[in-house]
Amino acid sequence: MLPFYPAGDDPGPDFASLVRRRGLEPPAASGPHSLDITHGTTVVAMRYPDGVVMAGDRRATSGNVISHRDMEKVYPADRHSGVAIAGAAGPAMEMVRLFQLQLEHYEKVEGQSLSLEGKANQLSSMVRQNLPMAMQGLVVVPLFAGYDLRRRQGRLFQFDVTGGRYEETNYASTGSGSIYAGTVIKLGYREDHSRDDAIDLALNALFQAADEDSATGGPDPVRGIYPIVATITAEGFERVPDADLAARFHAMLPLLSRATGAPTSASRS
Repeated sequence: MLPFYPAGDDPGPDFASLVRRRGLEPPAASGPHSLDITHGTTVVAMRYPDGVVMAGDRRATSGNVISHRDMEKVYPADRHSGVAIAGAAGPAMEMVRLFQLQLEHYEKVEGQSLSLEGKANQLSSMVRQNLPMAMQGLVVVPLFAGYDLRRRQGRLFQFDVTGGRYEETNYASTGSGSIYAGTVIKLGYREDHSRDDAIDLALNALFQAADEDSATGGPDPVRGIYPIVATITAEGFERVPDADLAARFHAMLPLLSRATGAPTSASRS
């Protein structure tokens, strides 16, 4: 039976407050009974003259525990577009698989691919449909980018948890380390970036985010784990090989050491 309250003691529309008054407050999210939900963290995207670069770190966490060190967060959506995920890993990967399937189905039925803006709208709808799960803590907030064959340029889109879709002009980031990665890209971005410059800037952004955010994983030369980086141009989606990323990271080490104040090999000797 529902409890009754006098007019002067009406708990109002706040259901959570009513539950607490009845002594039925559920365990806190960080308590021993909470679910250990795996989360992906930081992903970035930026435009350059030939298209877009997308990149994501490899770490997945469950609370304060590292669940996976080599999770993939950047996927091809179809030949000329890609999606990068942040948030609850399980729902995010399921959303990507369904998104890929829907784009493939549309192309087979219609005989042509969906427009880039249509793809962004489709992903927006999927994020909005996940809102009930997001209210339970299973938040998924992706980035979407691709090469628009009609406009002949790269374009990128950011989303919020309610499915809001926002086209960004030059760069975007999402995830727990996005504020740090986005700041690095903002300070270093140029519209005339070459492909190599854009890749190096994405690597630097993820390195700096990992330096400030414990949920973001930086390059791991010991295990041979490097961020996922991909370019999307008129030729299509292309993942940058790990060997290339390793060489770029090692070439950047002297600059990164000076920026962080760490001693270089020369100063140690």
